[in-house]
Amino acid sequence: MPVIVMTAGGLNPTLVIQALAARNADIRVILEQPETKIGITRRRARRLGWVPAIGQLGTMIAARILRNFANKRIAQILGANDLTDAMPANVRVHQVGSINDEGTLALVEQIRPAAILLVSTRLLSARQLAAMPCPVLNLHAGINPAYRGQMGGYWSLREGDAGNFGATVHLVDAGTDTGGTLYEVRAAPAHGDFISTYPLVLTVAALDITCRAVEDALSRNLRPYAPQGPSALRFPPTLWSWIFHGITRRIW
Repeated sequence: MPVIVMTAGGLNPTLVIQALAARNADIRVILEQPETKIGITRRRARRLGWVPAIGQLGTMIAARILRNFANKRIAQILGANDLTDAMPANVRVHQVGSINDEGTLALVEQIRPAAILLVSTRLLSARQLAAMPCPVLNLHAGINPAYRGQMGGYWSLREGDAGNFGATVHLVDAGTDTGGTLYEVRAAPAHGDFISTYPLVLTVAALDITCRAVEDALSRNLRPYAPQGPSALRFPPTLWSWIFHGITRRIW
């Protein structure tokens, strides 16, 4: 049966799709339009206030300015792992406005997947999740529950918890990265990695466990467990805190 990968696009989801396709999975991609930075900032402002939201926007802009540095490191990571940035030619891609649109649900009902995998998407609404006819999994660039949300790798380093620089594949529930854990993997950033490349390092490290989780879903052998420890929802750092910790602790 088919497996749907829902994503807003980008290199990391492409690598996951390549890995699944290489294991002969029947992959269909539902590609949503990414949220705009202004939309993201407004949403965060409603939750956190405008000062943190603007500071987080500043970090996103700074990371984009440093894209040339990131691209050099990205090329090194891809070369070292014999990976490319090309989407497999035989994978069908369906474009939608949002994974929460009714048209997305209609596509899912048409495809009738055995499993759905989220990679780099907006949050799936509780209503849409409840309508899904199969298990929904998520590849998260952080170790749950301590590093839920965004930039989990960065936050593990900033918290002095480099041993939990890692990724989690988990079931999706109505919370944010709160569903049962299926697999975890730890990694280590190299010299030259920073906030723009940490997610790629973790995605590459998690390709095997992601494929294993999907295979478990196909064989109806999912065995989620509740991870232990304190839980925290993370957001991108504000520009000023990112610069401060970069200068004082070399955590970029």
